[in-house]
Amino acid sequence: MSLLERIETQTGEDEIEPGKRLIRVGDDRGGSLAERLSQALHRLAWKTPFHSIRLRGRFPLKLLAVPKDPVAGDKAVGEALLRGSFLHDGKSYPVKELDFATLDVPPAFFDYLQSFAWLRDLGAAATRDRGAKLAEKVMRQWLGVHAAQVGDPSWRPDLWGRRILFWAAYAPYILSSSDAVYRSTVLHTLARGARHVERSADKVAAGLPRVTAWAGVITAALVVQGGPARLSNGEAGLARALNAALHGDGGLVSRSPVEQLALVELLGQLRAAYYAGRREMPELLQEVLSGSVAALLSVTLGDDALSSWQGGNMLSKRRIAAAIEGSGVRSRPLRQARGWGYQRLAGKGSVAVLDGAPPPPSRILSGACASTLAFEFSDGADRLIVNCGGVGPAVGALAPELVRALRTTAAHSALTLGDRNSTAIHEDGTLGKGVTQVELSRDDTANLTQVEASHDGYVRRFGLIHQRQLSLSADGRELTGEDRLIPAGKKRKGEPIGFTARFHLAPGVEVTSTADGKGALLRIRGGSVWQFRCRGGMLAAEDSLWLDGEAKPHPTLQLVVTGETPPDGTAIAWSLRRAG
Repeated sequence: MSLLERIETQTGEDEIEPGKRLIRVGDDRGGSLAERLSQALHRLAWKTPFHSIRLRGRFPLKLLAVPKDPVAGDKAVGEALLRGSFLHDGKSYPVKELDFATLDVPPAFFDYLQSFAWLRDLGAAATRDRGAKLAEKVMRQWLGVHAAQVGDPSWRPDLWGRRILFWAAYAPYILSSSDAVYRSTVLHTLARGARHVERSADKVAAGLPRVTAWAGVITAALVVQGGPARLSNGEAGLARALNAALHGDGGLVSRSPVEQLALVELLGQLRAAYYAGRREMPELLQEVLSGSVAALLSVTLGDDALSSWQGGNMLSKRRIAAAIEGSGVRSRPLRQARGWGYQRLAGKGSVAVLDGAPPPPSRILSGACASTLAFEFSDGADRLIVNCGGVGPAVGALAPELVRALRTTAAHSALTLGDRNSTAIHEDGTLGKGVTQVELSRDDTANLTQVEASHDGYVRRFGLIHQRQLSLSADGRELTGEDRLIPAGKKRKGEPIGFTARFHLAPGVEVTSTADGKGALLRIRGGSVWQFRCRGGMLAAEDSLWLDGEAKPHPTLQLVVTGETPPDGTAIAWSLRRAG
């Protein structure tokens, strides 16, 4: 079934049938040896005379059109750039000290710099007259090192895809010079880059990178050169890439909200390129954009920022709002996710998001997390229950040991059994055995939204299924939950097994435990008070940490419910009720 058929099949559906199984596709190993060898040989071929010959051809004398970037940049970052420094992930990089020939910078900043995404921030802070001088200076540096020599990683197809989008949208900033030789070099390099990415897009990693590469091909056809033949090839390639990258509900196979945001931004830029080229965006891409926005909205909390999943953090609500505005799509949050897997419960101003699917395969997302059945919860714009979060796009911002710890089940508001992850995390970073399927049912009534899900991550080791039920009242004042450990198949004999149910709290939430060890008052700084009660285990408050939208750790607390389960299982019930 094609992606469009999958989207159309699910359009308008508002129920998940009880017991529906969401099964992980593929395994957690990386790409096959043959695939990795093929990609390596392809990159080596870039330096051969044959590849250089393939990149020859006519180059444009000017762009056919200049798309408008629909996503607003960061004005503060742009102003810092005008003062002479790139700001990225809280670090400053002086422009005059950058040498494209010997760049030794974090991977995230490398991509930001090499893709020319910084032009968006510069455009937010300066008019063309003011910003062109700086943009041209950096462009000349890049051309001097990379224009003639095709090489990895600067000529990665996904980087070229983004580069084409940004060079086209900010052409006034990089092509305002009166130097005819410079302008010709920019346009010639742009044409060579378009030929390179068209021949290489299918070799880049599946998922968002391949989608990005093909988006660059289409943009080149619309506003640079190539005409109907390149456009047709680009649209066919993008359709293949999207079919492999997306579930039918509009969510990425990587299940990463951070990547989902990047996808919405990318498709918004592509939509602008179609408009500039006076072409209708194909129906498939319009449907994908609409579904992608709905999936993205499904993982936002009451503060309009992202909940923290699969190594990501909340990012900036301003960036999310800009991406949605730039998409031109008006959509409600996706509630009934299938492959995307995130279940959203909303009542008045309260929002809960539950991870109701297995982790994505490691070959799809590096750094996937063992977070199945974890949840986050907000009261209006105040976060109450959170996951610890991750570095998000700021790769390299934290020590590897901490990054690894943040991927564990214990770093999420979930239940651990026997002090084990629900899905194993290997030393090399890949995922091992654990959750292979999740059974899910959902009930939306006039006064209650209830989701019940179970996973098999502890069956192999302990013979127990973990089932979690969440219920949110329509007025948003009460969230109740139950975690059950259920025997799978024959009852096993053995010693009792320790369990821990964790509820990580957002920074600023004060905890006052009750004398009976079964409850606590949670005071949101400047906000409301919530009563937490549990039975089936002992309650304590312990230290935790939380990463903000810039990947900075903040000390906080967590509620921990501990106990032991016999081999035939047990149940832990708990509730959160707003006081007053």
